[in-house]
Order: sequence, then C-alpha cells, then structure tokens
Amino acid sequence: MGNILLVSEDNNVIEKYKKLFDNKYHTFGNCCTETTLFDKIETDPADVFIFDANVSFQNLTLILKKVKSILENAIIFLLTDDVEIDEEISKSVNSYILKSYSDKLIYLTVNSALKTKENIDRLSVRNSDMAESLYRLNVLYNTSSQFAGTLDIKELLSYMNEGLDRSLSFDLNYILSFGFENEPILIINSLYDVSEELIEALKVRAVSNYKSIFENRNIPYETDEKNLKVIKKVKNPNEKHPFTIFEYDNLFAPIDLGEQFFGCIEIFKKKSFTTDDAAYFQTIIRQVSLPLKSACLYNKISEKNKELEKLEQVKSDFISIVSHELRTPLTPIKNALSILSGGRCGDMSENATKFIDMAKRNVNNLTHIINDILDINKIEAGKMVFNYKTMNIHSVIENVKNNFDCVAREHEIIFDTIEQPDLPEIYADSQRLEQILTNLVSNAIKFTPCGKHITIKSELKNSSDIISANSYFENELKTLNGDYIVVSVMDEGIGIKPENLVRAFDMFTQIENSLTRKVGGTGLGLPIAKQLIKAHKGVIWCDSEEEKGSNFHFAIPVIKETIQAKILQKELV
Repeated sequence: MGNILLVSEDNNVIEKYKKLFDNKYHTFGNCCTETTLFDKIETDPADVFIFDANVSFQNLTLILKKVKSILENAIIFLLTDDVEIDEEISKSVNSYILKSYSDKLIYLTVNSALKTKENIDRLSVRNSDMAESLYRLNVLYNTSSQFAGTLDIKELLSYMNEGLDRSLSFDLNYILSFGFENEPILIINSLYDVSEELIEALKVRAVSNYKSIFENRNIPYETDEKNLKVIKKVKNPNEKHPFTIFEYDNLFAPIDLGEQFFGCIEIFKKKSFTTDDAAYFQTIIRQVSLPLKSACLYNKISEKNKELEKLEQVKSDFISIVSHELRTPLTPIKNALSILSGGRCGDMSENATKFIDMAKRNVNNLTHIINDILDINKIEAGKMVFNYKTMNIHSVIENVKNNFDCVAREHEIIFDTIEQPDLPEIYADSQRLEQILTNLVSNAIKFTPCGKHITIKSELKNSSDIISANSYFENELKTLNGDYIVVSVMDEGIGIKPENLVRAFDMFTQIENSLTRKVGGTGLGLPIAKQLIKAHKGVIWCDSEEEKGSNFHFAIPVIKETIQAKILQKELV
C-alpha cells in the first residue's frame, strides 16, 4: 500500500481526495508550511505528492526541487485549474491533474502513478543488488588475481583480509594460523583498537572454535591460548572495541588445505550478515586455500633447499679437507718410493722391487681417485677452471695414444688410432679434453681382454648424421646443430647391458659384473667426462653390446667462421 501526500489549503479539495483514496491508500493533507512538510517527509515519506498550485508557499518551485532532491523516485503531481503552468515548476513535477478531471480519471491517474513508483522502486532495488553483486565479483576477481601472484603466506592472508573487508565491511576478524612462522599465531584485523582483555577473550574463543572443528577426532595441532603469538592490525587506533562485540553477528570457517589444516577465521559485524554475505565469505576462503597450500609447499621446499645447500657446503668442505689431508702425505710417499726404486738407497732384492712397484701403482691410483673426487666437487660447485683456446683435436689424441701405448702392451691389447685428415679447429680446453679421452681409454683397457682391439677414431660429422643405437641418448643428440668433431673410443671388451647403459654416466655407479668388482674404481670417470663435455657445448654418448664391446663417443662443435668463433667463445667463457 502506497502513501499519498496532498498539499493543499482548500478543505473541499482535501475532503474530495480523502474520499477518493482513503479506502485503498494512506492519505493525509495540509502540510502547508515548509517546516511541517519536510518534518512529515522525514517521518513518513510519501510515494506520490499532489501539490495544489494555489497553495501559499513563498517559493513553490524551490519546494518542489527540494522534495525531488530528498525523494529522488517520488512522483509529483501539480493540481491546477490551468494547463499552462510555469516552465520552472514543470521541470520539477512528473505531471499535472486538472481540477476539472472526473473522480474516476483522478483515481486512475494517481493509481497508475503509484504502480509506476512501485516498479521504479523494485527496479532500483534490483539495480542496487546488481551493482553490489558486480562490485563483489570485481573484488573477488581482483583478490583472486592477487592470490595467483604470490607464494608468500603473509601476503596471501593480507589479500584475503582486504577482500573480505572491501566486500563485507566487518568490524573485526581473527585468523588462527598453524602454517605461519612455525608456531600458532592469532592475527587480529580490527576497525578499532582492541584492549588486552579483549585480546585474551579472542584467544580463548579462537582456540575453543578451533578445537570444536575436530570434536571426537584428533586435532592436528596441540595448542592453548597461552601459547598463541598475537599480531594486531588496527585501522582507527583512536577508538576501542567494546566487549559487546561478541554480541555482533559473526561468520566462522576453517581454512583447510586438503591433507593439511592451516587454521580458521571468524569475522564480526554489528550489522547482520546476509545469505549473500555468507556465500561470499565461504567463496573467498575456498579461493585462498589452493594458493596457501602452494605457499606452504613452497616454504617447505625452500627450507629443504636451504638445508641441502648447507649439507652440500659441508660435503664440499669435507671433501676439500679430506682430499688435502690425503694428498699431503702422498707426495712424500711417492718421492720416497721413487728414491727406493731408483736404487739411491742401495740395491734391493727382486721381491722388494716388486712390492715397491705395487706401492707406487697404488699411490698413483689413490692420487687419481682424489683428483676425480676433487674434480666432481669443483664441477658441482661451478668452480672448475677452463682454459679455452683455438686448437686441433689431433694433438690431444696423439698425447693420449703415447701415454697409453706401454699400458696397452702390458695388457697385451692392440691399441691404434684412425684419424680423418685435415680436421677443422675447435675452441676448447686441451687439458680437459685430454682428461676426458684418458678416462675413456683407461676404462676401455680395464674392461678389454688380452688380444683384443682398442681404437681411437676422429672424424667430421654434421649433426644430422650423428645418431645413437640407444634411444636413451636421442634427446641429447637432437640438441646438436651444425658440424662437430666426433671422437670415439671403440673396444672389444665385455660390453654393457642395455638396462645398465642408462646408468653409465651416473655418479658413483659401476656396472655389476665380476670384472668390474675386480678392477674397482670410484665410478666418477664418466660423470666427470659428461660434465666437461657439457662445458664445451658438446654431447657424450655410448653404444654397446654385451660381450662384443663398447663405443664411447663425444662431439665438440667446429669453428667455421670468425663470427661463430666469437659467439662460441662468449658462451664458453
């Protein structure tokens, strides 16, 4: 039922309109002074105003404008004898009613206006609801975007609180967290300051609500109000919240990260929460759960990485210290053995010479082991020093061949080389390439029986022609582009099983067979070779067949032009 306010000084008009509308609408008349009119509007605003044009207001136009500004959606009629009304007045009224109209026409006109007002009000409410929904959706979108942009738990909680504040305008909330700073924390976000007594009450309430979530179940974290660290954030510190805040309307929710429980949140508001408020509250809590889970995992990974870095540093320091302590006595032992075997301390029996030679071999083996451990440690720490320069691979192959000729003869192995003539230059560290080739030839000699062949082969190949019989190395070979010098160490030894080939370049790995156990070794030669080749922008791989032999290959990029040489030099330095 609508309200009609007739503003007139004519008793006949007032009586007429009362009879017309009293049965269906609230009607009231007079209000012919400005003060009385606006007092009436303030206490009981009307939906439809009917202003008698003959009313004795000092400035009717101004009165009409003021009514329109107070009640924007009100419908105003001007009751008049004349159709031609003042232009300024016509701007402030919706329409007019002629006094000559019949009662039925007046009733229909006003009744239609009331229905129009109802529709306008309904549409206004819908528009307001829609505007509020759009605002909340925008807040939710912005908050979700902020969630996606960080893995910092502090920031995530801050964004969650900001989103809730912007959309729900709460007076106070608390977040009880167990996934933050490795201890239970109560974060209080408040419009006004919170007394120490209220903080203690909030701590008791938070712990009680938390434990109630896990009624008849084991709670994930043991805590009580005495163990809670409190972080307080206040917007207006000049005012304080009263204890009656616990009488405010409230919303509560756990913050569950699936397998992990993070904490819980409760918000308080003096004005009652709506159903939409509760739905939005639950939505934003669900939205923050996934990024909080990611943030917690990220923190755990970061902590583990820090622990691993410390362990890695301890390991590196330990290796350096132990290696140094081992190498220090090896030098005088090696010198002493050389003096003895050289006869500078007198003639020795055949057995003595035999044992001294055995000692020298073991000293050399121990030196190689220490050097391998130090090298892999330097590579892992990124401290390996390289001396790159333009060179030809022939000199490296020749040095390794000369160094192993005697060893091959001792093992009755046929050792030779097949080199493609006029190979182009490469940009490399000759000492490191010699170390790689020495490791490969040394392994080949260890695992090749007497009377068999070992061959070092070098050739120029395009990346499109470099293939492997083993699919394990396909991805690495696909990274090659251009021309390469390919060096191969081919033997007729025991070979490697396909299932073991994939582990050949892993650290501290040795292929399980009787000959492996007999020859021993650290298992670092091939991993070191792989890292050194990688530092040259090359690739190392292996083709092998059990009982028929192994072919280890490595490829180093060729320098064709000065520009390419400069690019490669820049990458390698």
